[in-house]
Amino acid sequence: MALVLADAADAMTLARFQAVDLRVEAKPDATPVTDADTAVEAMIRERLAEARPADAVLGEEQGLIGDARRRWVVDPVDGTKNFVRGVPVWGTLLALEIDGEVVAGVVSAPAMGRRWWAARGFGAHTRTAVGEVRSLGVSAVTDLNDAYLSFASVESWSAAGRLAPFMDLVEAVWRTRAFGDFWSHMMVAEGAVDLACEPEVSLWDLAALQVIVEEAGGTFTDLTGRRGPSGGSVLTTNGRLHAATLAILNRS
Repeated sequence: MALVLADAADAMTLARFQAVDLRVEAKPDATPVTDADTAVEAMIRERLAEARPADAVLGEEQGLIGDARRRWVVDPVDGTKNFVRGVPVWGTLLALEIDGEVVAGVVSAPAMGRRWWAARGFGAHTRTAVGEVRSLGVSAVTDLNDAYLSFASVESWSAAGRLAPFMDLVEAVWRTRAFGDFWSHMMVAEGAVDLACEPEVSLWDLAALQVIVEEAGGTFTDLTGRRGPSGGSVLTTNGRLHAATLAILNRS
């Protein structure tokens, strides 16, 4: 179901990407929202209402509708600022929770030609830009001195009052790049980078990512070390680097 919804979302978002008549508004928190965000979420809600009428849906644009053991979590366009500027790093994130545990997730980035997905107990997979489908697995790096770190922005760490420990982490690792948003964490799942972290994120930014990273063999927590996507922050690693990274990021 999630993969079918992702196909439909891809068709809609690609049609609006770089459109000359794209409508962009500011939400109350001053972040942008486009007509693609609202249309895709509305489409997903409509299709779920038909196919899974008993399920609840939590979306970034329209909030929570329903109260059930099964809940879909939807980010119609993760990376809206990239979408607005014509940067192809954006995607639709879909997750299914049952009794609060994420059991399935899809990340679809059609402008990149990429998709990642996982179901609990069935492993994680990706479709590459050339259409190859392969299993995902995290890296085997064991030392931060050899590790590749990805993040979203330096500004977010400064705004959260955590810039000093973040810069300590930057100095501790081998290499850094700000790939940002979902892509950082999908590259952890692929083993292309070894860790990724963000100080302020929402549930819909993370739910789909959790099951993909964990099914690829990685570790997914907030910055306090608590497992799951609802802590307001995130650290994903290959597992081997998790404790050492948390120790640095929680220095006083």
